[in-house]
Amino acid sequence: MRFRIPKRLLYAGLCFSGGTVVAAYVSPKFQEYSRKQMLLPRVYAETQNIVPRIPPLPTREQQLKSLETGEFDILIIGGGVTGAGVALDAVSRGLRTAMVEKFDFSSGTSSRSTKLIHGGVRYLEKAVFNLDLEQYRMVKEALAERANLLKIAPHLSYPLPIMLPVYKWWQLPKFWAGIKAYDLVAGREVLKPSYYLSKRKALELFPMLKKDKLVGAIVYYDGQHNDARMNISIALTAARRGASVANHIEVTELIKTTGTDGKEVLSGAKCVDQLTGKVITVKAKCIVNATGPYTDLIRTMDNPEVTNICQPSSGVHIVLPDYYSPEQMGLLDPATSDGRIIFFLPWQKATLAGTTDNKCDISDHPTPTEKEVEFILKEIKNYLSPDVEVRRGDVLSAWSGIRPLVSDPNAKDTQSVARNHIIEVSNSKLITIAGGKWTTYRHMAEETVDKAIEVCGLNAPNDCQTKGLLLEGAEGWSPTMFIRLVQDFGLENEVAQHLSNTYGDKAFKVAKLACLTGKRWPVVGKRLHEEFPYIEAEIKYACREYAITSVDILARRTRLAFLNVHAAEEALPRIVEIMAQELGWNKGKQKEEIEQAKTFLKQEMGRDLKSASTNVPINFTKDEIDTYMKRFRAMDSGNKGYITVNDIRMHFKKLGEFVTEQQLHDILSEVDLTKNAQVSVGEYLQLMSALKTGAVCNNRFAMAAQLEEQKRIPVNRSGGGL
Repeated sequence: MRFRIPKRLLYAGLCFSGGTVVAAYVSPKFQEYSRKQMLLPRVYAETQNIVPRIPPLPTREQQLKSLETGEFDILIIGGGVTGAGVALDAVSRGLRTAMVEKFDFSSGTSSRSTKLIHGGVRYLEKAVFNLDLEQYRMVKEALAERANLLKIAPHLSYPLPIMLPVYKWWQLPKFWAGIKAYDLVAGREVLKPSYYLSKRKALELFPMLKKDKLVGAIVYYDGQHNDARMNISIALTAARRGASVANHIEVTELIKTTGTDGKEVLSGAKCVDQLTGKVITVKAKCIVNATGPYTDLIRTMDNPEVTNICQPSSGVHIVLPDYYSPEQMGLLDPATSDGRIIFFLPWQKATLAGTTDNKCDISDHPTPTEKEVEFILKEIKNYLSPDVEVRRGDVLSAWSGIRPLVSDPNAKDTQSVARNHIIEVSNSKLITIAGGKWTTYRHMAEETVDKAIEVCGLNAPNDCQTKGLLLEGAEGWSPTMFIRLVQDFGLENEVAQHLSNTYGDKAFKVAKLACLTGKRWPVVGKRLHEEFPYIEAEIKYACREYAITSVDILARRTRLAFLNVHAAEEALPRIVEIMAQELGWNKGKQKEEIEQAKTFLKQEMGRDLKSASTNVPINFTKDEIDTYMKRFRAMDSGNKGYITVNDIRMHFKKLGEFVTEQQLHDILSEVDLTKNAQVSVGEYLQLMSALKTGAVCNNRFAMAAQLEEQKRIPVNRSGGGL
């Protein structure tokens, strides 16, 4: 009997076999396609045809009057991300809300972060290896908040791939399992799946990486954002919804009244306007202390005998030129020489590296140290190719942020640092929210307002509304909005993208303030500095968003001070000039603002870090010394032994080069270490030694000295850093 195979079964078998062959061929290509797609920015914004009417932003004068005459349910002290988050949560629930900030919104720790919106890979590792449920819950909460933050401010935040290079084979399965667990904890909120890269692919995506002993890499995703602008957007969203918010208002005294039970409870605060010195009394049923590093200052204002809970820690970051990292890939060093981790990230078309972690004292003006800068440079050098010379002179900016670590006053062991945030209620009903992370600000605010309602008996018409609540600029934003800005206003592409990704749908209001350039292209949008997309119209707009000092503009409304301290100093006079027109400053006030901004750049942005060139030993060959001395004498008219501005002027004139008077003085000042308006032979040789070692980069004076050999040099600011 002959066995017959049914036709349907035969066809099914053929289809299955053919499918297997096709899958075997297509699958690797599909995986490669998927991996490439993962590198593309993910867009969360939803198309909205109808933009809801948004209430106008009250002026600062209106806000101050409201603070003085109103009676509030809740007063928040502190305008960092935590305070702004509490204000937005409270006002969106229908509570009468006020918020005051001693300096500017986001002037402290909130603007000095690593710019990541993340759950914390290292916390998950500790949770797994230590079987720590609290750490696990903290990571899971942060990952959920990460997803929410990317959705409510899509113009300010985006997923960023971060590479974890692996140099030992046995580490591959360990790191892969850890990163996959990170994805698993995120669940449906995972930004994009992590993946493994071979050595070849890793170097393709991150060509600056050290090749020696590299075995592969793991890539995972976290969020990145413009932290200061995000913080300000939260505060502005609260203001538009009816909260009375004011910056540069310092709380000097807490007011108490006796309650029906005979106990003293808080009923308001005395504040001082830092601009005018005027004293304002703000009445409120509940006061929230959200002051970060200043937590204990407000707590002792309430009760002088209270035990301190804040344990401040300094974290320093540095900014390097963009060529140190790819535009769309970050790097994580999981174990530095002292056991910390360091991020190496592209940010705002520069490269951000940090952070350190050292105990410190509370300061209004945290300052980075040369030791911390050198530590970061040393660590990143371990991961970069020898072809990439990591130079001290490439550091464009350096800053320190004070992380307000806290011990839980409610715990048995009050000396141990709390892993998560803590909420404390004093006998007078002062509610303190401290600790936590940037990413979890919204959840922290929700719990704080819940506690305020419970403790102070507040009547909130609504439950928490902030999950999914779009922030300032997000309502009508789309990823292609910048094209309309180019087409409708005649802005440069780079400027239009910057405005769109900073102000969201409010970018059109900024563009309407832009002046004509007088050029064929761009039609409008005069830049504050040729190297950056910030335009003069942003200064005018910032003044309407409560910017009232030049530092507010340099550090937070733009990020010039954080990206390049030299560019910030160069843009400063024009910034002050525009602010003077907007705010009615006289000449004396303008001079004061310039001096205060220069002090800020020197102290807090690394401008006055001891020049690395002064510590570089002079070590030249005889031929090198002969060459340098020949160049020096060519500029030293009259063989005086030193060079003045007049010598430089004559030198350029002889060679037919046009240089402005301001540029002449700038060129001299870059080398004049003693500030006596002269450059001695010793100072010149010190400069050349610093250039040789990389402590200083691309100096104009050095190039002027060899002008006869090169014939032409750029006279714009040197490319070197601090």
